[in-house]
Order: sequence, then structure tokens, then C-alpha cells
Amino acid sequence: MSMTTKLERHADQLAALGSPIRLAILRHVVQGDPEGTVVGELQSKLDIPWSTLSHHLDRLASAGLLKHRAEGRFIHYRADYAALRGLTDYLWEDCCKGGGDNRCC
Repeated sequence: MSMTTKLERHADQLAALGSPIRLAILRHVVQGDPEGTVVGELQSKLDIPWSTLSHHLDRLASAGLLKHRAEGRFIHYRADYAALRGLTDYLWEDCCKGGGDNRCC
């Protein structure tokens, strides 16, 4: 993957996390059932309208941070841990290499 593509993907992911509501959603999903958190549970915990929640879930999923699966009438969302790890690894990649010290390594 090219550096530009990687940079654009991570910028999109960070933009998706730039909303307090989306960050709260992601935290609830990460803290929830590893098999996924039902949308209704997220709605009741966060006390936000369904349409608003749906919009934010779609944004997180389109950024590649959440995956979802349907089970009957229920939709379960779970974190894409590989994507989250890739994002955090990118942030720390080559940490402090230009500064010549070991502040963060």
C-alpha cells in the first residue's frame, strides 16, 4: 500500500473518531460482547435517537473501524481490532526517530 493511501485511510479513521458521539460508540462496542453489541443496547446506553446512532455507526463502519452482522432483526456491531491496531501502530511508527532521543520508545 502506498504511503499516500495509508495516510488517507488513517486520516479518514481519525476523522471518524473526531466526534464525541462516535468515540463513545466505539468505546461501548470495544467494552461490549466480543461477538458484537446490539444496536438497541447502544441506543439505550448512549440515549441518542436511532437515526443519529445509525448515521454514526455507518460512519465508523465506512472508516473500517467497526464490522457488523445481522442476526434476524438484530444488528450486532464489533470493533475491527486489526484496523484499530493498524491505526495506533501508524501513530507510533518511527516514534522519535528524527529527534535522536528515546522519549517515547
